[in-house]
Amino acid sequence: MNIFSEIYGTYFRIAAKLLENEITDEKCIHDTVLRDGFRDSVLFLPQKLIPGGEDWGLFRREKDNTLRRITKKAPVKVLTKLQKMWLKAKLSDPRIRLFLEDEVIEDLMEKLTGVKPLYRHEHFRLTDRHADRDDYSDEKYIANFRAALDAVKKRKIVDISFVSGHGKRVSGRFVLLKIEFSPKNGKFRAYCYRLSNDKIRSSGLINIGRIDTITDTGRIFRTPVSMDDYFNSRKCSAPAVIRVTNERNGVERFMLEFAPYEKHTVRDLETGQYTVELWYDQQDETELLIMLLSFGPVIEILGPDKLRAQAKERLTRQYELLYGKNDQCADAND
Repeated sequence: MNIFSEIYGTYFRIAAKLLENEITDEKCIHDTVLRDGFRDSVLFLPQKLIPGGEDWGLFRREKDNTLRRITKKAPVKVLTKLQKMWLKAKLSDPRIRLFLEDEVIEDLMEKLTGVKPLYRHEHFRLTDRHADRDDYSDEKYIANFRAALDAVKKRKIVDISFVSGHGKRVSGRFVLLKIEFSPKNGKFRAYCYRLSNDKIRSSGLINIGRIDTITDTGRIFRTPVSMDDYFNSRKCSAPAVIRVTNERNGVERFMLEFAPYEKHTVRDLETGQYTVELWYDQQDETELLIMLLSFGPVIEILGPDKLRAQAKERLTRQYELLYGKNDQCADAND
């Protein structure tokens, strides 16, 4: 069973959006379909909305050629029981306070009294996750997150003071482009440009949990920004080259883990092994290495030499912690 009813699909939402206004016109209908519909929706959907021979009867044409909705009021969105159960479950997620005010959450909880949540968080047991996750309940964290989210939405220029991953205090003027959540780390981070005299100086990532202060300058960043250009400016010069075997369903697990990454994959028909070229953000090299090493003997890092050397160093340290120093063993596994 689908959690969301098909009546809340794309076409329903377009029609409902148009019916919110008592009066509209053909241009508004075409623009809305073009903006919110699928690529080919404009070929047939306007004919279903604009009064004519094959329309759905949602509007009638006035003498001044405007279109008036046939309903007295805008459509009311009705939630199914399953949708209410899903919403009740989401309200128990501590991250919900980052997006909704406490009053809104309390009001929703009151309206959902008697509704059982679709699932409980204790039903899930997550492995291979970092222990030092962000504290989503901390009031300072919530305030900083909301300020960062508002800056992303409105392209505000903000002054931020934070502590880097190396413990260095950094202060500067930034424009925040996008906020991303890492399930493995349990952390939110913001993609950003650092500015100097209102011009882009460098690109970077800021963990929301490391922010001390974020202050609105009252100014908007007007220069058009492309996320593709941002990621290309941070992409490694040479991809990580990984050989993946299908032992323990390694190929499927690897592709799932690295689904968000840009990659090129070649399969060896004789051995069934895959060689994957993986492009990544240079600043995320350590995190990438940890993710790769978690696959154990299922993969082999073929290059670049620097990444392979880092992997060898980490494996050597782990071996020494478990069994003591053994240079001969380390050399044999080079």
